[in-house]
Amino acid sequence: MKIEVRNSWNPEDAKHYTTERMRNEFLIRDMFTPDNMKIVYSHVDRIIIGGICPVNNSLKLEAGHELGVDYFLERREMGVINVGGKGTVTLDGKAYDLDYKEGLYVGMGIRDVVFTSADPKNPAKFYMNSAPAHKTYPTVKVDKTNCNKRPLGSVEECNKRVINQLIHPDVCQSCQLVMGFTELEVGSNWNTMPSHTHDRRMEVYFYFELGEDDVVFHMMGEPDETRHIVMRNEEAVISPSWSIHSGVATRNYTFIWGMVGENQTFDDMDHVAMKDLK
Repeated sequence: MKIEVRNSWNPEDAKHYTTERMRNEFLIRDMFTPDNMKIVYSHVDRIIIGGICPVNNSLKLEAGHELGVDYFLERREMGVINVGGKGTVTLDGKAYDLDYKEGLYVGMGIRDVVFTSADPKNPAKFYMNSAPAHKTYPTVKVDKTNCNKRPLGSVEECNKRVINQLIHPDVCQSCQLVMGFTELEVGSNWNTMPSHTHDRRMEVYFYFELGEDDVVFHMMGEPDETRHIVMRNEEAVISPSWSIHSGVATRNYTFIWGMVGENQTFDDMDHVAMKDLK
């Protein structure tokens, strides 16, 4: 299993990045290729982002040299959300079936992690975030029946949406990982606007449920020095703590958000006034 490493970024340096450099540094493409794992290790809070797509074969999560441990979850926790067909995550021999938009929190210490699809013609697509952990918490399956839902926004502001908190202190215990997905209603296309930063946590967005010709303009950068990245269906983007992270698309969509850092307080945000954006 190959692990791609992304280094940290200084906001002063990022001001001078070209479009190509922005995409190479922050954007994660080709998340799901048949019978393959796309694993990206970011030095920003040492989060790992993964896309796992078993088709004809089961795929086992291994620890690479980059982790310096004997097995992947020796010193880590993990969240998984399935964005494809039905599949199974097997943890030390115990199977957890995940349907579309169902998630799994996996605690530190699980040795064998194996991903399988139920139907090769409609393979599972397991999107994964992993963070360093200091304690083992129980593995928990989370879906729309037991997640924490937060309706927000309005039609007038083009951001009517439901936030589904899957890995969150109100749902299950974790060391630092917080994870879930936001669904925008038809007619809404803005997320996280007005924008914010949170110096105490970094965040990764994964956009999906977009059409082949749809795009997301993902806004990032310091509030007074913003940039954008054009993104497409099933692509992820890394957002350092100093960066805003907002998006507008050509239609409504869903995105998975994952955060790691100093705390798990979902509403701990440094809000940015619209007049201060540049």
